[in-house]
Amino acid sequence: MGLKEDTANGVISLGIGVAVTWLTAGNGDHSTADLLVAVAISSFLSGFFTSYFAK
Repeated sequence: MGLKEDTANGVISLGIGVAVTWLTAGNGDHSTADLLVAVAISSFLSGFFTSYFAK
């Protein structure tokens, strides 16, 4: 139950982070695709490890 639950929490965090970033990203001087990749990686790891170490 542990690894599946941790991975699920990471995927949920990834989905929320990417969705919010995509909706609020303006047309600034940065690439939206690069921004979404960075947010996706950090959101997944944040959700996964928060769930993993919260036990």
